[in-house]
Amino acid sequence: MMYLNKNFLYPFIILFLLLQTICFAQKITIRDIQTNETIASVVAHNKSKTQSTISNFDGVLDLSIFKTNTRIYFSHIGYKNISFLKEITPTTVHLEPNHDQLTQIILSVSKSKVQKTRVAEQIEVITQKEIQQLAPQTTADLLAATPGLRVQKSQGGGGSPVIRGFEANRVLLVIDNVRMNNAIYRSGHLQNAITISPYNLERTEIIFGPSSVIYGSDALGGVVHFYTKTPKINDPKQFTGNTNTRYSSVNNELTQAFSGQFSAKKWATYSAFSLSDFGDLRMGKNRSHGYENWGLVPFFSNNNDVVYNDAPIKNEDPNIQKNTGYSQMDILQKINFKIKKHNNLFLNFQLSESSNINRFDKLTELDNGSLKFAEWYYGPQKRLFLSSQYQFHPNTKWMQKGTITGAYQKIKESRINRKYNSLERNYQKENVAVFSLNTDFKVTLAKKRDLSYGTEFTHNKVTSIAYGKVLQLNNNQIVGFSNTSNIQSRYPDGGSTYTTAAIYANYRQDINQKMTLNTGGRYTYTHLKATFINQTYILLPETDLQINNSSFTANLGLTYNPTTLTKWSTVFSSGFRAPNIDDIGKIREKNGILTVPNPNLNPEFAYNGEIGFTKFIKNQKNQITINVFYTLLKNYISRSNFIVKNDTSTSNENTVIYDGDEVITIANVNGDNAAIFGGTIDMSINPINNLFIKGNATYTQSKTYNNETLPSISPFFTQIALQFKKGKIDAEINYKHSLKKDADTYSLNGEDNLEQSPMDTNGNYVGVPAWSTLNASAIYNVNKTLTLQVGLDNVLDTHYKEFASGISAPGRNLKTSLILNF
Repeated sequence: MMYLNKNFLYPFIILFLLLQTICFAQKITIRDIQTNETIASVVAHNKSKTQSTISNFDGVLDLSIFKTNTRIYFSHIGYKNISFLKEITPTTVHLEPNHDQLTQIILSVSKSKVQKTRVAEQIEVITQKEIQQLAPQTTADLLAATPGLRVQKSQGGGGSPVIRGFEANRVLLVIDNVRMNNAIYRSGHLQNAITISPYNLERTEIIFGPSSVIYGSDALGGVVHFYTKTPKINDPKQFTGNTNTRYSSVNNELTQAFSGQFSAKKWATYSAFSLSDFGDLRMGKNRSHGYENWGLVPFFSNNNDVVYNDAPIKNEDPNIQKNTGYSQMDILQKINFKIKKHNNLFLNFQLSESSNINRFDKLTELDNGSLKFAEWYYGPQKRLFLSSQYQFHPNTKWMQKGTITGAYQKIKESRINRKYNSLERNYQKENVAVFSLNTDFKVTLAKKRDLSYGTEFTHNKVTSIAYGKVLQLNNNQIVGFSNTSNIQSRYPDGGSTYTTAAIYANYRQDINQKMTLNTGGRYTYTHLKATFINQTYILLPETDLQINNSSFTANLGLTYNPTTLTKWSTVFSSGFRAPNIDDIGKIREKNGILTVPNPNLNPEFAYNGEIGFTKFIKNQKNQITINVFYTLLKNYISRSNFIVKNDTSTSNENTVIYDGDEVITIANVNGDNAAIFGGTIDMSINPINNLFIKGNATYTQSKTYNNETLPSISPFFTQIALQFKKGKIDAEINYKHSLKKDADTYSLNGEDNLEQSPMDTNGNYVGVPAWSTLNASAIYNVNKTLTLQVGLDNVLDTHYKEFASGISAPGRNLKTSLILNF
């Protein structure tokens, strides 16, 4: 037997290991710096581009073709370029998403990654960095800073986004691929957007215009898709954390937010908690509009759960909007499991709970010159969200990528009110449970030919109860209740359900290197069931409702990029909204007008056409974008007189006896055709290094067969910002302006809150005046650990109200934030 000398083998072993190390080092992995996901199709090339290679499906690149001392450039259409010398190239290269260019990646438009050059729809993206720069108090304030989007508020703890003249249940809210809109989303003003903490968001995308092919019912005006932060598996740092402490002077807001991520090789977890306390909001004192008393709060109610006072209290500072303060807690917990290569399971837990939120516009409502309500507030609003999402890559002929999302949501809402000179407090409470299942699949049929398809199922269960309690008093203290009485519930007291089922397909193809075609269709079926039991206050013609509806919607989009600096786009799309429980089953009396159910209500449809143009000048730091649209509405749902014939009817066919009083009856009905049209202009200029000028303007108008104005049609508004970015400093000054909205351009149905505008000398409401604000902010990144932020909103302390809002906007506001990263 032959034996080899060990000393003879050592050099060969060392040489073998050295060669293995060199070969291993020449293979690197490309990852997204934000999500830590691998990136395919990244090109690595030398300076002259005579040598190049491309990353595979796993994001792996082989650099062996490059010689030592070669500078290697890494490029991808959706990411910023980066370069390294070969010998110092890390084994993992992280690329930063390209947020400022035409090549930006869009997630929401087809529920998968698509380059913006291939997308015809108008879309705004708010990145995590921009959210930090804006430093909003709530998510509603975040949306209010978005070009082309306006937010209405009725109280502190409010914020109803308006897109292209559509609001509330005509705008679809989505979070992490799950629709938030439920069976009791109403057509007036909604405040549900604030149940999402801006500190938990990774990005937000807003799609303008009907988007029912991908998202289904309610997406008439557009879609607001919130993406919460997701933990990264195998992150270079095993544990990372963040704290954010924020203060605002205008309402003594104090917010404390904490978050932390733990990352392992095959799993990761992200936890976040925030607690916000908002005091009473101070309005601006500079009344350049000329209405000296408009919006002032001379008296207020100090009644609450334990204090009884039969007379309003004088407000020592009428610029302080008493009863606008509230608090809110938000929790986010997400876990990311790597099941196998490219297959991940995400568990998502969200909880949001507020304190009581006073309805400010109701608490300032007058009856014969005195405050009408001693109490009117929303009980704690609770939103529980649980979801499990499985992402997988089977790479079969008809399915390259798939996502299955199962979710459960539970929403609790309540309304409590009591009038002055009354001991009876009324309670209306609603619980909504929503079960949903979404399947979304994508396959690349050939080069630049993508097919997306999927299904959606949702089931809403609504319970609604109502009762009255008579207060027992000991001096000015509420010590108990003497009895409980039944009152009319807001929704069917026998329970109601709302179920939807849908299937969709969306096809996108690059006709050539400059043109992309997109088309798709969706079929949706809805079933509504409701039962009314209590007939004490009004006898309804039908007490058991069962309504079935179905709709087919389609879209066609085309983009044309004649050069890398120019983009044309056109879209023809349709949307629909099937009547929900709030549309069909609500019974509510307000100011002598009773809303009653209409079982014959049909879906409303929107047919939209739009053209977009984007031009970059010299480079992609200077651009102008123009979008114009025209939306035709068919079977538009609005309120109108409605005849109810039963034992409570009077000699007047338009009235009935309700709770002992004769009231006018109205209902939601399908009207004739109407139209909403308008456009936006966005501009960005980089005149010199480190200096940017950005601006936008939005115009919206409506037209109906009888020349009435539709609700939520905002006046012309614009914004321009001057930004300075250099090193550790990021500063901005911006100016916002809105034209006036005359009284004769308000909706006649009351949704626009004309009574919240000032009066002329004849006692007539005039509509909301024009307004302007100047704002400034700055961020200083001290180091990787510490960031300081300061801002001054409404520098001139201008008094104004946003159109249709029931609360005056904040006055001068000093805001500060201290952010610690570890």
